[in-house]
Amino acid sequence: MSRRLPALPLAAALLVLLAALAIALGTEPVSLSEALARPGLARTIVVEVRLPRVLLAAMAGLGLGVVGAAFQALLRNPLAEPYVLGVSGGAALGATTAIALGLGTTTVLGAALIPAASLAGGLLATTLVYGVARGLRGGASGTSILLAGVMVNSIAAALITFLKALVPPSRAQQLLRWLVGFVDLPHKPALVAAAIYVGIGCAVLLADAGRLNLLALGDETAETLGVDARALERRVFFASSCIIGAIVSLTGLIGFVGLVVPHAVRRIIGPDQRRVLPVSMICGAAMLVGCDLIARLAFRSLGTEPPVGAVTALIGGPAFLVMLKKSQG
Repeated sequence: MSRRLPALPLAAALLVLLAALAIALGTEPVSLSEALARPGLARTIVVEVRLPRVLLAAMAGLGLGVVGAAFQALLRNPLAEPYVLGVSGGAALGATTAIALGLGTTTVLGAALIPAASLAGGLLATTLVYGVARGLRGGASGTSILLAGVMVNSIAAALITFLKALVPPSRAQQLLRWLVGFVDLPHKPALVAAAIYVGIGCAVLLADAGRLNLLALGDETAETLGVDARALERRVFFASSCIIGAIVSLTGLIGFVGLVVPHAVRRIIGPDQRRVLPVSMICGAAMLVGCDLIARLAFRSLGTEPPVGAVTALIGGPAFLVMLKKSQG
């Protein structure tokens, strides 16, 4: 894709194509023409099962993509992403704590409490990561923040494992998904509540895209051009925690989407964050919808499916190693 090509329409077309395939294909063969023509089992499967799942995958990928792009621009580090920085781990810990306490229900109030708890966990993790990084020699550099993020993620995973041991087996099974990352059929109130959180966070990040461009010149230069670097940093961290908290509350830990997608987008269309952020949103949605489709179809003959987090890790893990090697080369 050349930089002169309309990247956003092409990314949107890819997302529509993958979403159509994800709705049409699955463990149960369904005729879309039959589903659209009359009520019945086919329509129920398409509208009540596959469509909400595709919407969840698209929303999760969209949020992970834009947060990854924002973090990489803010920290000026192509290896930054919510999973690596510990934001996802903190959000998962917040969600699992709420579920362990019995706060997760299918009511609108319960659906809103889980994202709120996840948001609180993500914000706490972000504050901890940044505080630890600032206390290290050299201050809060990109490398120190990444190292602190890995540490916080490990602590969060350990605490989630302890929570699993303290709750009844039925609830422990429910907590397992927050460690491996599943895209499953969401409750409608939860999907709506999460979409509100993600929408607000994305609006804040997109509004700050131009300021993130100036931040690439350095904090001092950006401030001479009218950008309050510290305020921008706080807004990006809060908005990102809002997005990741909502996503993790429904899907658990899904890594590497926020790493691979923005990096690929920047290589194709250039570093202008006013383009990178919206294109990363759409491409992130397309990637996760595609990975979820692969997870559903790859083991269909065995009557099971791997978690989508495993698929994204298989794709993103090698990509991360390649990027790490290039960054040191």
